[in-house]
Amino acid sequence: MSDIQPENLPATTPGGDAQTPAAEVVDQREGMFGVRGTGDTSGFGGLRRQVALPGGSAKPYGSWYDAATEKLESLVGDGAIEKVVVAYGELTLHVQRDRLVEVAQHLRDDEALRFEFCSGVSGVHYPNETDRELHAVYHLLSITHNRRIRVEVSCPDSDPHIPSIVSVYPANDWHERETWDFFGIIFDGHPALTRIQMPDDWPGHPQRKDYPLGGIDVEYKGAVIPPPDTRRSYN
Repeated sequence: MSDIQPENLPATTPGGDAQTPAAEVVDQREGMFGVRGTGDTSGFGGLRRQVALPGGSAKPYGSWYDAATEKLESLVGDGAIEKVVVAYGELTLHVQRDRLVEVAQHLRDDEALRFEFCSGVSGVHYPNETDRELHAVYHLLSITHNRRIRVEVSCPDSDPHIPSIVSVYPANDWHERETWDFFGIIFDGHPALTRIQMPDDWPGHPQRKDYPLGGIDVEYKGAVIPPPDTRRSYN
């Protein structure tokens, strides 16, 4: 029998410590699409937005979150979980990258946790978060307990390596390939890490924030079409 009580999600009303963890500003974005130095035809050129990442939440987290995180911490020991974030009724565990496979194994196999299904991994790129520019976010589902969590791992742009968890969640095979293709995160131990969307010889990873917007010349019946951000400028 599980020692975690049935799900009872905490309220999502702003104001509670678990729901509104302190934020860390890591970037400021201008415009809607990041265009620099060319005519902005989007109409959003004057936008200025801060990019903030939530800080760690304080215990008690509420609902089944406390029992689940305490159980996992008892299995992996100190250091594996960097911080726990509870916001908007969701639980996110930030995990040390070299402990990822171990954490995933416990999340899947321990009867009090039983997150049997990983629905995939998504990449995120924060160019100004020094030494943590690339993030991999895993979405896990417990069919046994009807619960969902996220596991997030970061790595520096200078060393974009994260262990593959295909050995624990085999269906992640294609998702890790896609994240490598679009973000350039190398999943060490993956059985065949290849591009899945872009051609094998494609330069760069097109969903990173520093990837050029447009700029790919398209030839059609002998004509050359310039990139969209250089075609016209509205004054």
